[in-house]
Amino acid sequence: MPLEEPAPASLRIAVVGCGDISAQHFAAIETIDGATLAAVVDVDPGRRDAAAAAHGVPGHASLGELLAQGGIDVVHVCTPHDAHAPLAREALAAGVHVLTEKPVAHTLADAEALAVAAREAFRGPGTQLGVCFQNRYNTPVRALQELLARGGLGRIVGATATVMWHRTPDYYAARPWRGTWAGSGGGLLMNQAIHTLDLLEWLVGPARVVGGAASTRALAGAIEVEDTADILLEHTTADGGTLRSVFFATNANAVNSPVTLDITTERAELSLRGALTVRHGDGRVDIVHEEGILPGERSYWGASHRLLIEDFYASIGSDRPFWIGAEEACAPLRIIKDVYARTYAPGEWV
Repeated sequence: MPLEEPAPASLRIAVVGCGDISAQHFAAIETIDGATLAAVVDVDPGRRDAAAAAHGVPGHASLGELLAQGGIDVVHVCTPHDAHAPLAREALAAGVHVLTEKPVAHTLADAEALAVAAREAFRGPGTQLGVCFQNRYNTPVRALQELLARGGLGRIVGATATVMWHRTPDYYAARPWRGTWAGSGGGLLMNQAIHTLDLLEWLVGPARVVGGAASTRALAGAIEVEDTADILLEHTTADGGTLRSVFFATNANAVNSPVTLDITTERAELSLRGALTVRHGDGRVDIVHEEGILPGERSYWGASHRLLIEDFYASIGSDRPFWIGAEEACAPLRIIKDVYARTYAPGEWV
Protein backbone atom coordinates (compact mmCIF):
# COMPACT_ATOMS: atom_id res chain seq x y z
CA MET A 1 0.00 0.00 0.00
CA PRO A 2 1.50 3.36 -1.00
CA LEU A 3 2.65 5.68 1.74
CA GLU A 4 4.47 8.35 -0.21
CA GLU A 5 7.29 10.61 0.92
CA PRO A 6 6.12 14.09 2.01
CA ALA A 7 5.27 16.44 -0.85
CA PRO A 8 8.23 18.76 -1.49
CA ALA A 9 6.35 21.86 -2.63
CA SER A 10 3.96 24.14 -0.80
CA LEU A 11 0.35 23.52 -1.77
CA ARG A 12 -2.54 26.00 -1.62
CA ILE A 13 -5.70 24.14 -0.62
CA ALA A 14 -9.41 24.93 -0.91
CA VAL A 15 -12.18 23.02 0.87
CA VAL A 16 -15.47 22.90 -1.04
CA GLY A 17 -18.40 22.12 1.23
CA CYS A 18 -18.18 23.09 4.89
CA GLY A 19 -20.52 20.51 6.44
CA ASP A 20 -19.78 17.81 9.00
CA ILE A 21 -17.00 15.86 7.28
CA SER A 22 -15.05 19.00 6.35
CA ALA A 23 -13.85 19.19 9.96
CA GLN A 24 -11.59 16.19 9.33
CA HIS A 25 -10.13 17.87 6.26
CA PHE A 26 -9.54 21.22 7.98
CA ALA A 27 -7.82 19.47 10.89
CA ALA A 28 -5.53 17.50 8.56
CA ILE A 29 -4.60 20.49 6.40
CA GLU A 30 -3.58 22.45 9.50
CA THR A 31 -1.08 19.78 10.56
CA ILE A 32 0.52 18.79 7.23
CA ASP A 33 3.78 20.53 6.40
CA GLY A 34 3.70 22.34 3.08
CA ALA A 35 -0.10 22.59 2.95
CA THR A 36 -1.86 25.94 3.38
CA LEU A 37 -5.60 26.41 3.52
CA ALA A 38 -6.26 29.27 1.11
CA ALA A 39 -10.04 29.36 0.65
CA VAL A 40 -13.38 27.77 1.45
CA VAL A 41 -16.41 27.32 -0.81
CA ASP A 42 -20.02 26.71 0.18
CA VAL A 43 -23.36 27.58 -1.39
CA ASP A 44 -24.82 28.17 2.08
CA PRO A 45 -23.84 31.71 3.23
CA GLY A 46 -23.98 30.83 6.92
CA ARG A 47 -21.66 27.83 6.66
CA ARG A 48 -19.40 29.66 4.22
CA ASP A 49 -18.99 32.72 6.43
CA ALA A 50 -18.51 30.67 9.59
CA ALA A 51 -15.77 28.53 7.99
CA ALA A 52 -14.05 31.53 6.45
CA ALA A 53 -14.00 33.34 9.79
CA ALA A 54 -12.88 30.27 11.74
CA HIS A 55 -9.92 29.63 9.42
CA GLY A 56 -9.07 33.18 8.40
CA VAL A 57 -9.43 32.63 4.66
CA PRO A 58 -11.69 34.01 1.92
CA GLY A 59 -15.06 32.37 1.31
CA HIS A 60 -16.57 31.79 -2.13
CA ALA A 61 -20.09 30.95 -3.22
CA SER A 62 -19.01 28.63 -6.05
CA LEU A 63 -16.02 26.63 -7.19
CA GLY A 64 -16.13 28.45 -10.53
CA GLU A 65 -15.71 31.77 -8.75
CA LEU A 66 -12.66 30.44 -6.92
CA LEU A 67 -11.07 28.82 -9.99
CA ALA A 68 -11.48 32.03 -11.98
CA GLN A 69 -9.18 33.76 -9.49
CA GLY A 70 -6.49 31.08 -9.81
CA GLY A 71 -3.81 30.26 -7.28
CA ILE A 72 -5.30 27.00 -5.96
CA ASP A 73 -3.40 23.71 -6.26
CA VAL A 74 -5.77 21.23 -4.60
CA VAL A 75 -9.53 21.14 -4.03
CA HIS A 76 -11.11 18.97 -1.33
CA VAL A 77 -14.71 18.09 -2.25
CA CYS A 78 -16.78 17.65 0.93
CA THR A 79 -20.24 18.37 -0.45
CA PRO A 80 -23.42 16.25 -0.70
CA HIS A 81 -22.90 13.25 -2.96
CA ASP A 82 -24.63 14.58 -6.07
CA ALA A 83 -22.09 17.42 -6.37
CA HIS A 84 -18.96 15.25 -6.12
CA ALA A 85 -18.53 14.38 -9.79
CA PRO A 86 -19.50 17.77 -11.30
CA LEU A 87 -17.17 19.66 -8.97
CA ALA A 88 -14.34 17.18 -9.51
CA ARG A 89 -14.63 17.47 -13.30
CA GLU A 90 -14.69 21.27 -13.06
CA ALA A 91 -11.50 21.34 -11.01
CA LEU A 92 -9.71 18.76 -13.18
CA ALA A 93 -10.56 20.78 -16.29
CA ALA A 94 -8.84 23.75 -14.66
CA GLY A 95 -5.73 21.67 -13.92
CA VAL A 96 -6.42 21.56 -10.18
CA HIS A 97 -5.86 18.34 -8.19
CA VAL A 98 -8.97 16.87 -6.54
CA LEU A 99 -9.49 14.89 -3.36
CA THR A 100 -13.15 13.99 -2.99
CA GLU A 101 -15.09 12.37 -0.20
CA LYS A 102 -16.79 9.07 -0.89
CA PRO A 103 -18.75 8.06 -2.85
CA VAL A 104 -16.92 9.16 -5.97
CA ALA A 105 -20.34 10.05 -7.44
CA HIS A 106 -24.00 9.49 -6.61
CA THR A 107 -24.68 7.59 -9.85
CA LEU A 108 -22.58 4.96 -11.57
CA ALA A 109 -22.76 6.81 -14.89
CA ASP A 110 -21.31 9.95 -13.27
CA ALA A 111 -18.61 7.89 -11.56
CA GLU A 112 -17.52 6.16 -14.74
CA ALA A 113 -17.48 9.46 -16.66
CA LEU A 114 -15.33 10.98 -13.93
CA ALA A 115 -12.94 8.03 -14.12
CA VAL A 116 -12.45 8.77 -17.82
CA ALA A 117 -11.91 12.48 -17.11
CA ALA A 118 -9.42 11.64 -14.36
CA ARG A 119 -7.38 9.39 -16.67
CA GLU A 120 -7.24 12.13 -19.29
CA ALA A 121 -6.29 14.77 -16.70
CA PHE A 122 -3.46 12.62 -15.38
CA ARG A 123 -2.12 11.81 -18.84
CA GLY A 124 -2.18 15.51 -19.74
CA PRO A 125 -0.80 17.84 -17.08
CA GLY A 126 -0.45 15.10 -14.43
CA THR A 127 -3.46 16.24 -12.43
CA GLN A 128 -4.32 13.83 -9.60
CA LEU A 129 -7.71 12.68 -8.33
CA GLY A 130 -8.16 10.77 -5.08
CA VAL A 131 -11.13 9.42 -3.14
CA CYS A 132 -11.38 9.31 0.66
CA PHE A 133 -11.52 5.67 1.63
CA GLN A 134 -9.50 6.52 4.71
CA ASN A 135 -10.17 3.25 6.53
CA ARG A 136 -7.60 1.59 4.27
CA TYR A 137 -5.04 3.55 6.31
CA ASN A 138 -6.21 2.36 9.75
CA THR A 139 -3.38 0.52 11.51
CA PRO A 140 -5.23 -2.83 11.96
CA VAL A 141 -6.46 -2.75 8.36
CA ARG A 142 -2.95 -2.14 7.06
CA ALA A 143 -1.67 -5.02 9.19
CA LEU A 144 -4.43 -7.27 7.85
CA GLN A 145 -3.64 -6.40 4.24
CA GLU A 146 0.07 -7.00 4.76
CA LEU A 147 -0.55 -10.40 6.37
CA LEU A 148 -2.73 -11.49 3.46
CA ALA A 149 -0.28 -10.14 0.87
CA ARG A 150 2.62 -12.14 2.32
CA GLY A 151 0.75 -15.37 1.64
CA GLY A 152 1.98 -17.17 4.76
CA LEU A 153 -1.56 -17.71 6.05
CA GLY A 154 -2.58 -19.69 2.98
CA ARG A 155 -5.38 -18.92 0.59
CA ILE A 156 -8.52 -17.12 1.71
CA VAL A 157 -11.46 -19.46 2.23
CA GLY A 158 -14.23 -16.92 2.86
CA ALA A 159 -15.20 -13.67 4.56
CA THR A 160 -18.06 -11.91 6.33
CA ALA A 161 -18.60 -8.23 7.18
CA THR A 162 -21.20 -6.24 9.11
CA VAL A 163 -22.07 -2.60 9.70
CA MET A 164 -24.53 -2.35 12.61
CA TRP A 165 -25.17 1.34 13.21
CA HIS A 166 -27.88 3.66 14.50
CA ARG A 167 -29.44 6.60 12.70
CA THR A 168 -32.55 8.56 13.66
CA PRO A 169 -34.99 10.67 11.65
CA ASP A 170 -33.27 13.73 13.16
CA TYR A 171 -29.99 12.72 11.51
CA TYR A 172 -31.64 12.93 8.11
CA ALA A 173 -33.69 16.02 8.92
CA ALA A 174 -30.46 17.87 9.79
CA ARG A 175 -29.13 17.23 6.24
CA PRO A 176 -32.18 16.39 4.09
CA TRP A 177 -30.08 15.34 1.07
CA ARG A 178 -28.92 12.25 3.01
CA GLY A 179 -32.28 10.53 2.81
CA THR A 180 -32.90 11.05 -0.91
CA TRP A 181 -31.99 9.34 -4.15
CA ALA A 182 -31.33 12.68 -5.85
CA GLY A 183 -28.99 14.03 -3.20
CA SER A 184 -27.28 10.92 -1.84
CA GLY A 185 -27.73 8.33 -4.58
CA GLY A 186 -28.88 5.85 -1.94
CA GLY A 187 -28.99 5.38 1.80
CA LEU A 188 -27.10 3.13 4.18
CA LEU A 189 -25.01 1.53 1.43
CA MET A 190 -23.93 4.84 -0.10
CA ASN A 191 -23.44 6.87 3.05
CA GLN A 192 -22.23 4.45 5.72
CA ALA A 193 -21.51 0.91 4.51
CA ILE A 194 -19.56 1.81 1.36
CA HIS A 195 -16.34 1.99 3.39
CA THR A 196 -16.68 -1.63 4.49
CA LEU A 197 -17.62 -2.82 1.01
CA ASP A 198 -14.46 -1.10 -0.22
CA LEU A 199 -12.35 -2.92 2.38
CA LEU A 200 -13.97 -6.25 1.54
CA GLU A 201 -13.09 -5.93 -2.15
CA TRP A 202 -9.62 -4.54 -1.50
CA LEU A 203 -8.68 -7.27 0.98
CA VAL A 204 -10.46 -10.30 -0.49
CA GLY A 205 -10.55 -9.53 -4.21
CA PRO A 206 -12.73 -8.04 -6.96
CA ALA A 207 -16.35 -9.04 -6.44
CA ARG A 208 -19.66 -9.45 -8.19
CA VAL A 209 -23.08 -9.63 -6.58
CA VAL A 210 -24.56 -13.14 -6.43
CA GLY A 211 -27.64 -11.95 -4.56
CA GLY A 212 -28.68 -9.00 -2.48
CA ALA A 213 -31.51 -6.75 -1.37
CA ALA A 214 -32.07 -3.39 0.27
CA SER A 215 -34.99 -2.33 2.43
CA THR A 216 -36.25 0.39 4.75
CA ARG A 217 -36.97 -1.29 8.09
CA ALA A 218 -36.81 1.44 10.74
CA LEU A 219 -36.94 4.80 8.96
CA ALA A 220 -39.85 4.46 6.56
CA GLY A 221 -41.51 7.85 6.31
CA ALA A 222 -38.32 9.66 7.27
CA ILE A 223 -36.25 8.68 4.20
CA GLU A 224 -36.90 7.45 0.65
CA VAL A 225 -33.75 5.30 0.57
CA GLU A 226 -32.71 2.09 2.34
CA ASP A 227 -31.61 1.65 5.96
CA THR A 228 -30.82 -2.11 5.75
CA ALA A 229 -29.15 -4.39 3.19
CA ASP A 230 -27.73 -7.88 2.77
CA ILE A 231 -25.42 -9.03 -0.02
CA LEU A 232 -23.81 -12.30 -1.12
CA LEU A 233 -20.63 -11.65 -3.10
CA GLU A 234 -18.37 -13.81 -5.24
CA HIS A 235 -14.73 -12.71 -5.30
CA THR A 236 -12.09 -13.50 -7.89
CA THR A 237 -8.81 -14.54 -6.29
CA ALA A 238 -5.30 -13.80 -7.51
CA ASP A 239 -4.92 -17.38 -8.84
CA GLY A 240 -8.14 -17.12 -10.84
CA GLY A 241 -10.31 -19.01 -8.36
CA THR A 242 -13.44 -17.78 -6.62
CA LEU A 243 -14.73 -17.54 -3.07
CA ARG A 244 -17.77 -16.04 -1.40
CA SER A 245 -18.35 -13.42 1.25
CA VAL A 246 -21.47 -12.37 3.13
CA PHE A 247 -22.25 -8.73 3.95
CA PHE A 248 -24.97 -7.30 6.19
CA ALA A 249 -25.55 -3.68 7.16
CA THR A 250 -28.25 -1.68 8.92
CA ASN A 251 -28.91 1.72 10.42
CA ALA A 252 -31.65 0.19 12.59
CA ASN A 253 -29.31 -1.04 15.33
CA ALA A 254 -29.74 0.38 18.85
CA VAL A 255 -26.17 1.76 18.89
CA ASN A 256 -23.18 2.29 16.60
CA SER A 257 -21.51 -1.09 17.07
CA PRO A 258 -17.98 -1.71 15.79
CA VAL A 259 -17.72 -2.62 12.13
CA THR A 260 -16.75 -6.27 11.77
CA LEU A 261 -14.73 -7.95 9.04
CA ASP A 262 -13.81 -11.61 9.43
CA ILE A 263 -11.56 -13.43 6.96
CA THR A 264 -10.84 -17.16 7.18
CA THR A 265 -7.72 -18.52 5.52
CA GLU A 266 -6.26 -22.02 5.39
CA ARG A 267 -4.06 -21.32 8.42
CA ALA A 268 -5.73 -18.55 10.43
CA GLU A 269 -8.86 -16.64 11.36
CA LEU A 270 -8.51 -12.85 11.10
CA SER A 271 -11.09 -10.73 12.90
CA LEU A 272 -11.33 -6.96 12.59
CA ARG A 273 -13.36 -5.23 15.30
CA GLY A 274 -11.53 -1.98 15.84
CA ALA A 275 -8.42 -3.99 16.69
CA LEU A 276 -7.26 -6.89 14.53
CA THR A 277 -7.14 -10.33 16.17
CA VAL A 278 -5.30 -13.11 14.33
CA ARG A 279 -5.92 -16.64 15.59
CA HIS A 280 -3.38 -18.96 14.02
CA GLY A 281 -4.02 -22.64 13.43
CA ASP A 282 -1.25 -23.56 15.90
CA GLY A 283 -2.99 -21.68 18.73
CA ARG A 284 -1.01 -18.44 18.62
CA VAL A 285 -3.01 -15.21 18.89
CA ASP A 286 -1.75 -11.82 17.65
CA ILE A 287 -3.53 -8.51 18.25
CA VAL A 288 -2.93 -5.21 16.43
CA HIS A 289 -4.55 -2.14 17.99
CA GLU A 290 -5.58 1.08 16.28
CA GLU A 291 -3.07 3.84 17.02
CA GLY A 292 -5.52 6.73 16.80
CA ILE A 293 -9.24 6.80 17.57
CA LEU A 294 -11.44 9.86 17.17
CA PRO A 295 -13.17 10.85 20.41
CA GLY A 296 -16.93 11.20 20.80
CA GLU A 297 -19.81 10.24 18.54
CA ARG A 298 -17.83 10.65 15.31
CA SER A 299 -15.42 7.81 16.16
CA TYR A 300 -16.99 5.70 13.40
CA TRP A 301 -15.28 7.92 10.81
CA GLY A 302 -11.92 6.42 11.71
CA ALA A 303 -8.83 8.47 12.47
CA SER A 304 -6.97 8.11 9.20
CA HIS A 305 -8.11 11.07 7.12
CA ARG A 306 -4.82 12.81 7.85
CA LEU A 307 -2.75 9.85 6.65
CA LEU A 308 -4.70 9.59 3.40
CA ILE A 309 -4.62 13.33 2.77
CA GLU A 310 -0.87 13.53 3.42
CA ASP A 311 -0.33 10.58 1.07
CA PHE A 312 -2.46 12.24 -1.60
CA TYR A 313 -0.45 15.46 -1.38
CA ALA A 314 2.75 13.42 -1.70
CA SER A 315 1.44 11.85 -4.92
CA ILE A 316 1.31 15.26 -6.63
CA GLY A 317 4.12 15.37 -9.15
CA SER A 318 4.44 11.58 -9.15
CA ASP A 319 4.50 9.61 -12.40
CA ARG A 320 1.80 7.33 -10.94
CA PRO A 321 -1.84 8.19 -10.31
CA PHE A 322 -2.97 8.17 -6.69
CA TRP A 323 -3.74 4.59 -5.72
CA ILE A 324 -7.35 5.23 -4.61
CA GLY A 325 -8.63 7.00 -7.70
CA ALA A 326 -11.96 7.24 -9.47
CA GLU A 327 -11.80 3.83 -11.14
CA GLU A 328 -10.88 2.14 -7.85
CA ALA A 329 -13.79 3.92 -6.18
CA CYS A 330 -16.21 2.68 -8.86
CA ALA A 331 -15.85 -0.90 -7.58
CA PRO A 332 -17.96 -0.64 -4.39
CA LEU A 333 -20.34 1.69 -6.21
CA ARG A 334 -21.00 -1.00 -8.83
CA ILE A 335 -21.89 -3.46 -6.08
CA ILE A 336 -24.28 -0.99 -4.46
CA LYS A 337 -26.03 -0.08 -7.70
CA ASP A 338 -26.37 -3.78 -8.59
CA VAL A 339 -28.19 -4.34 -5.29
CA TYR A 340 -30.47 -1.40 -6.00
CA ALA A 341 -31.24 -2.77 -9.47
CA ARG A 342 -32.22 -6.11 -7.90
CA THR A 343 -34.40 -4.40 -5.29
CA TYR A 344 -36.15 -1.45 -6.89
CA ALA A 345 -38.19 -0.93 -10.04
CA PRO A 346 -36.74 1.24 -12.82
CA GLY A 347 -37.23 4.90 -11.99
CA GLU A 348 -37.28 4.32 -8.21
CA TRP A 349 -33.52 4.80 -7.76
CA VAL A 350 -30.57 6.57 -9.40
